[in-house]
Amino acid sequence: MKIANPIAKFGEDKACEYLKKLGYKIVERNFRKGYGEIDIIAIEETEKDGKILVFIEVKTRTSDSYGTPLEAITYWKLKEIVKTAQFYKMIHPKLPESLRIDAVSVTLLNGSEVEKIELTKNISGF
Repeated sequence: MKIANPIAKFGEDKACEYLKKLGYKIVERNFRKGYGEIDIIAIEETEKDGKILVFIEVKTRTSDSYGTPLEAITYWKLKEIVKTAQFYKMIHPKLPESLRIDAVSVTLLNGSEVEKIELTKNISGF
């Protein structure tokens, strides 16, 4: 799926690189269903919890003028992610049973250089 916004595309690319360094295995990007989209779907494997299917929302900003990247994830956006994640899991039953929704915030400097990248786990609280 082509992303129209080049800043969003750049942010998602950087988020994927960051997640891979943290040990996440990227399964799919930009999964769309009529009512929603998930930026990155990955599997995280931990000693404590085993394999976890993680749905990741990426928010990229060039400044905090309109709030931080995480503040852009509204209740309604989170509700859309949950619904889309449930559908994705339903059509991929062989993927891990444990599910989580994370967010990666990317702040850019001069629109082309990563100033800050941060992972926030379990943004849904489920």
